[in-house]
Amino acid sequence: MAIFVRRLFKVVLFIGLFCLAVPYVHTYPWPMPESQSAMWWRASRWLGVRDPEDLYFAVWAAIDLIVAALAYVTIVKLWRYYRTKQIKTPTA
Repeated sequence: MAIFVRRLFKVVLFIGLFCLAVPYVHTYPWPMPESQSAMWWRASRWLGVRDPEDLYFAVWAAIDLIVAALAYVTIVKLWRYYRTKQIKTPTA
């Protein structure tokens, strides 16, 4: 049961980090300036995507997943470091 709870906590942590990344990780203002919009149109035409917003969504969803994964790995490593440090220190 404890293993299930740990795994469930990790899944919930990742989903929470992804939900935090979605509104806070972006670089483009909305609506986009004309130069950035033209760049998305060229990229979507080159990749064969009809609507540049579909490409924009896919790219930023992938970036948000990468950011959430990096934050997740960092939190897990810091937690493991904290736990090993806590176990090694003698109590008074």
